[in-house]
Amino acid sequence: MRRKRRLIPFLLGLALFAGFYLAPPMADVVDPLGNTVVLSHEGKAALGLFLLAGIWWIFEVLPAGVTGLTIAVVQTLWFIREPRQAMTDFMDPSVFFIFGSLLIGAAFSSTGLTKRMAFFMLKRIPERTSIIYLGVFSMTATMTLFMAHTAVAAAVFPLLLVVNQLYEPTGKSTQFGKGLFIGMAWTAGAGSIITLLGAARGAVAIGFFRELTGQEISFFEISKFMLPLGVIMVFLLWGYVCLVFKPERDELPGLQEKASKLYLALGPVRKKEIGTLVIVFGLMLLLSLRSFIPALMPFHKSAIILGAAIIFFITGILRSKDLEAVPWNIILLFGGAMSIGFCLWQTGAAEWLAIGWLKNLENAPWLFFILGVACLILVMTNFIMNVAAIAITLPVALVMAPYVGVEPEVVMFVALATAGMPFMLLVGAAPNAIAYESNQFSTKEFFMAGIPASIILIAVLILFVWKIWPMMGMPVLT
Repeated sequence: MRRKRRLIPFLLGLALFAGFYLAPPMADVVDPLGNTVVLSHEGKAALGLFLLAGIWWIFEVLPAGVTGLTIAVVQTLWFIREPRQAMTDFMDPSVFFIFGSLLIGAAFSSTGLTKRMAFFMLKRIPERTSIIYLGVFSMTATMTLFMAHTAVAAAVFPLLLVVNQLYEPTGKSTQFGKGLFIGMAWTAGAGSIITLLGAARGAVAIGFFRELTGQEISFFEISKFMLPLGVIMVFLLWGYVCLVFKPERDELPGLQEKASKLYLALGPVRKKEIGTLVIVFGLMLLLSLRSFIPALMPFHKSAIILGAAIIFFITGILRSKDLEAVPWNIILLFGGAMSIGFCLWQTGAAEWLAIGWLKNLENAPWLFFILGVACLILVMTNFIMNVAAIAITLPVALVMAPYVGVEPEVVMFVALATAGMPFMLLVGAAPNAIAYESNQFSTKEFFMAGIPASIILIAVLILFVWKIWPMMGMPVLT
């Protein structure tokens, strides 16, 4: 029966790919500078593959990682891109960053730090499940102020497994488990927009903004305008999760007492735990200083985090069994996401799509234009990495903004906010995929819950663009 339910989306994905692949040439589009953008045959095929991957991921036609592999294979066999391009992008440095983040999570788990942190937290917070939600979400968002949200999710994930096991020892899927892991993924995104340390997308957006407008946006200006938005989104997401994933039990009686006993049973802090903390804090410091010290910028974040992972193995904190336990499904999933993102970019399909969409808003009221930019980035960032979504959309939007009477600064902040909060698909952000490893929810459940969450984000953005950011001193209209 389950195979039959998967058959329809399987065939639909194939039909859409075949339809775009065999379709006649599509109309050209003209960018704001008057340049004509032609959608090539390879671009049409890339759009079809884009839709196939989205449908297969949503309905779990195949394991998420296998769909990721399919993306690279189809590009090669159907001559959309050269094999070296498709396969190299599949193992982009960003994928290795995720791999390194997962190894950090493994180090926390194998040394017992995860349990120590979980029991320490649980013995201090109220036993109400809604407050446990709030504690976890607030902690996750706070950590993203200082380190990449991927690394935060990887470090927090084992801790949440312990919390969930105390709630449901059998490990079966529960409403509380779904809310715990989905909420962690969402609030990791909401927190990561507040500073430039939460993700790479901020630096990319600032680079485009400086190049196209000649203006500078500082680290502290980003935080000034993003802090209230991020905080409000964390609390709204908490309320939404409490409603949609209302726990089966309002309280966990005796949780604090049980957590205290389990914490004492762990004994004194061991050398491996101290070593793990020293390595991780050193890693966080080095990654953070890259944003302030130009001499450190050439050191790629993926190499830095993998260097820390190698130290874990050198010191014996991690062993070969930990490497074998890495969730390769997540690695392959993100490999596919990177490959389709670069495929859309290199074939010109993404540029054609962005210009075609934004040109329709050229004569729209200013608020509708900003809303259109937000919606386009929101959709794109759920399918491809957020850095790519910004790189594709933001340059076009910044060029068009003056013609609509909108200051480019507000366009950049809207782009950063929406790119940081992909709530519908696992490939939109690494924390989404890491949360999926809990086996508490399906990709369809994540997608369906993410639609209202995305609507909440758009509504909050409208309020900020219309009222709050202008009150804080951000220029909105020229």
